Amino acid sequence: MIGRVVVEGLVAGAAGVAVMTLGEKVEQRVVTGRPSSYVPARVLERLTGAPEQTGARSLALNWVMHHGQGALLGVVRSAMAHAGLRGPLASAQFAVIRLTTDQVLENATGVGAPPQTWPRGELAVDVLHKGVYAAVTGLVADALAARSGPGPGQRHAARRPGRVGDVGPQPRSEVG
Repeated sequence: MIGRVVVEGLVAGAAGVAVMTLGEKVEQRVVTGRPSSYVPARVLERLTGAPEQTGARSLALNWVMHHGQGALLGVVRSAMAHAGLRGPLASAQFAVIRLTTDQVLENATGVGAPPQTWPRGELAVDVLHKGVYAAVTGLVADALAARSGPGPGQRHAARRPGRVGDVGPQPRSEVG
């Protein structure tokens, strides 16, 4: 099952980051006119100890980090879907994971600043794009996980609909 979660997560994350990137490019060229960010490249350089690059090398590092991080985080959303955490609420929870991961990496490496210090417009654009990423990643992860049937959490919830206190954990043999 772990192999399936990883492969499906990479696929879901790659789909999410592709749609997010397309949206970013449309926003940059049509709506805001803001330049491309090289924050992902700077973070990767700092994490690996590589010297800071410019030009084509910086662009290549930017794409590696941007798409790599998006694909890898898709594994978290796939694990959520396989556990039974599916749908829009699970995708909203995952959006928080994505935003938090970005901020931890950017702030720990000194590349970024805490979001509360950002101009509100930049913050809104970032949250919007990460929300798109989380929604698309979630749709793909949920669809792929659904091929295996309901997850353990969904099976547990189906034992007695509604949030009630007298339904204990599923027997271990039923968790799968």
